[in-house]
Amino acid sequence: MERSDLDVQNDPSRLEPTDRRASRLKADSESALWAKFAEAATLQTFCRSWLALQCRMVPGVAGGLLLLGPPDRGPFSPSAVWPSPRRDMKYLAATAERALIQRHGLVIKRQPDPEGGARERFDVAYPIEVAGHLHGVVVLDVAARPEPQLQAVQRQLQWGFAWLEVLLRRDEAAKDVTIKQRLQAVLDLTATAVEQDRFYSSATAFVTALATRLDCDRVSLGFVRSGRIHVRAVSHSAEFRKQANLIRAIAAAMDEAVDQQMALVHPAPSGAGAAVTRAQSALAREGGAGAVCSVPVAAGGRVVGGLTLERPADRPFDPPTVEVCEAIAALAGPVLELQRREDRWLIAKAADATRAQLAQIVGPRHIGRKLAVLGLAIAVAVLATARGDYRLSAPSVMEAGIQRAAVAPFNGYIAEALARAGDIVRQGQVLCVLDDRDLRLERLKWLSQQEQFVKQYHEAMAKRSAAQVNILTAQIDQAKAQLALLDDQLSRTRLVAPFDGIVVKGDLSQSLGAPVERGQVLFEVAPLETYRVVLQIDERDVANVAVGQKGQLLLAAAPMEGLPFTVEKVTPVSTAREGRNSFRVEARLQSTPEHLRPGMEGVGKIEVDRRLLIWIWTHQVIDWVRLMVWKWLP
Repeated sequence: MERSDLDVQNDPSRLEPTDRRASRLKADSESALWAKFAEAATLQTFCRSWLALQCRMVPGVAGGLLLLGPPDRGPFSPSAVWPSPRRDMKYLAATAERALIQRHGLVIKRQPDPEGGARERFDVAYPIEVAGHLHGVVVLDVAARPEPQLQAVQRQLQWGFAWLEVLLRRDEAAKDVTIKQRLQAVLDLTATAVEQDRFYSSATAFVTALATRLDCDRVSLGFVRSGRIHVRAVSHSAEFRKQANLIRAIAAAMDEAVDQQMALVHPAPSGAGAAVTRAQSALAREGGAGAVCSVPVAAGGRVVGGLTLERPADRPFDPPTVEVCEAIAALAGPVLELQRREDRWLIAKAADATRAQLAQIVGPRHIGRKLAVLGLAIAVAVLATARGDYRLSAPSVMEAGIQRAAVAPFNGYIAEALARAGDIVRQGQVLCVLDDRDLRLERLKWLSQQEQFVKQYHEAMAKRSAAQVNILTAQIDQAKAQLALLDDQLSRTRLVAPFDGIVVKGDLSQSLGAPVERGQVLFEVAPLETYRVVLQIDERDVANVAVGQKGQLLLAAAPMEGLPFTVEKVTPVSTAREGRNSFRVEARLQSTPEHLRPGMEGVGKIEVDRRLLIWIWTHQVIDWVRLMVWKWLP
């Protein structure tokens, strides 16, 4: 037996046909790819396996390119290249860019190279969109084929995208869970700070809860005062001032983070930027903790404090934990700063507010505030040096200089009412007429009795009866007196105006036939030429009023016309009005316009003298303060 025959007998696979062997090798390769795809632990391994499987499922593929990047904004970089990562696929970049811009599948025919004699090929591209967000694109270099088969390649890619979508959604879900956990931790710690009423209790509860949540040995919180950090709370410790060296080391670590305005970690993680961490290292040695993280606390756009966390060396602070610390400081810091500022003495708050206002006035910017302060200073200077007219204001009313009353001369009844309040009357004009029928009957009675007495008198004279003559003489005189009285009353049944003027009171038009009693006031008449102004001066200002002072009156009926007057009388008796005591001051108008009427009201101002404007505007407040101080002083 020859050697070749022996080899064939020892290796049965050599007896298989060549195409069967190739098919078996291809199947073994695909099985390995599927196994690698199923066991992929990283994004890069998953993408390479996925692209290799897609390219093997599509016949005639010369190369493939998968680009992935941040959703919608990019940049999109190669995540997988087939058949080899070292192969140059730049010729597919133009098609990938067009698919990313247009955001839909493309089939682009690539012209063959006339010199190389290559056959024509097609670039098939399809963008990767998940939930409306563009994550990347895949491009295949396929051999020329009919249109239906090119569409089948696109459908194959579209079906294959389901695996990438699952991967991307899984990554997003993992990120969402992490973000939710971080957010929940931040909110829980902020709620712990808000639950307390006082700042020290809130700060202590906050750092203790933070130490428990992040598994730290110690968490410290400090705030800036006079340019340096002062530690205000330490976790699991109500009294920490005795540990002076440790507290100074913690404050130095916070100052270091505040000065650089960034989170500092010791030991620094790999890939961290350049930063000074000497104070962090010193704290790690002083406090016995191997890992330290200091985060600045900001509020209102400025750094107000620091947060320092300490852990054992076997649990260093990784970047996700540092991000959580920064988020906690960003959210809880302003809350704690607000509680700290509110939980101070009132004088400290006033001092800070004054310093803040002065800093805005003296420092840069705030042009409007500076101009306002400058204007206020100028106004105060003017008021403190300029003088003005000091005038006393008081409510005023017009009264008639003379006022006459028309009264009922006897008991009777109203027969006619010819005038009422508001009417202009002339001297001798009838105001009203009283019923005179009873008076006339009474006059007839006494007139008849007088005639009887005269007749009896003549008979007594004829009989020469001296006694009877004397009696009748007296009766005749009585009758004459009664008749004279009745004639006088009849002459006064018509009430007339005593002078030209205006009826200021009285309206009998609704009382015709009503009885009146003797002496009852029926009308009041005032002249139109004589008026006086009555001002109600407050008791605080009456000492400044004197006879002869000038003033001006504005009436509500004519606010555009000022009426000058002169003070004539100050009544030394006060009257209570609207809860305040006031004195009656009478003044005489220098001119009397025709439209004036008694009872008109307005505001009068008496000119006292010229004084400083600042005294004029502030003396009432100063006097009130003096009175209150005098009242409460022992």
